[in-house]
Amino acid sequence: MGSHTDSTDPQHPWPTPATRGGRDGLDALLAQPGKALVGLDFDGTLAPIVADPEQARAHPDAVPALAALAPKVAAVAVITGRPAGVAVRHGGFAGVPGLEHLVVLGHYGAERWDAATGDVTAPPPHPGVAAVRAELPGFLDQIGAWQGTWIEEKGRAVAVHTRRAADPQAAFEALRDPLTELAHRHGLIVEPGRMVLELRPPGMDKGVALLDFAREIGAGSVLYAGDDLGDLPAFGAVDTLRSDGTPGLLVCSGSDEVTELRKRADLVVGGPQGVVRLLRSLAERIG
Repeated sequence: MGSHTDSTDPQHPWPTPATRGGRDGLDALLAQPGKALVGLDFDGTLAPIVADPEQARAHPDAVPALAALAPKVAAVAVITGRPAGVAVRHGGFAGVPGLEHLVVLGHYGAERWDAATGDVTAPPPHPGVAAVRAELPGFLDQIGAWQGTWIEEKGRAVAVHTRRAADPQAAFEALRDPLTELAHRHGLIVEPGRMVLELRPPGMDKGVALLDFAREIGAGSVLYAGDDLGDLPAFGAVDTLRSDGTPGLLVCSGSDEVTELRKRADLVVGGPQGVVRLLRSLAERIG
């Protein structure tokens, strides 16, 4: 079980991971910060969860904390299911001094934005996404599950949210199997999250994105922080790196909605505010 120590709690001025693997990961990061990769989810980790994802914005102290830490590590990677450009805009990452080592891996790594150049690179979109996008409104209407649900356009994916429904969990469960069948018919998969079901191409997940990037830069240690089921593959990637001899630290941006992630984490912090405090503490500790 992860530690619930908040990184700036006056009773606990420095976070202590609850596991040996987590402590080894933190020690490695501090010993050789110039080889460390800091990976971060966006929604629920850098930005508070809100009812309308279009209104999500990074915690006001997130960018200053990242700007303080990024020059001291090998790289900071924000890994998100959102389009890279949307995450950059909602995060306020563009043109910030100190963030030259930041990349945003959008659509689970299918898109990449580099702060050093401001460029976004991406392959052609999967044709199944366009097909699902066209079919989804009528599909929801036909199965009588549209009330209180709404569709989020994500470019290379499409998501159905149930948080506004009268019974969000019941709507989520009712939609899960039908949407899985719809996704499979168009060569896609369904990724469940916190009151959201995302239909996207296979082979795209945060674990693949994190592992590929860590290997690309030759990371000597990896910290990954997330809050949702979609972050479990990234946790798995850190486990893979650990088994290959690369120390890692798993951080859960505390959420009572996703207990599985909390149980897997080496360290649990109090949501985006806790993540910001952790980043700031790391920057100060590295010096």
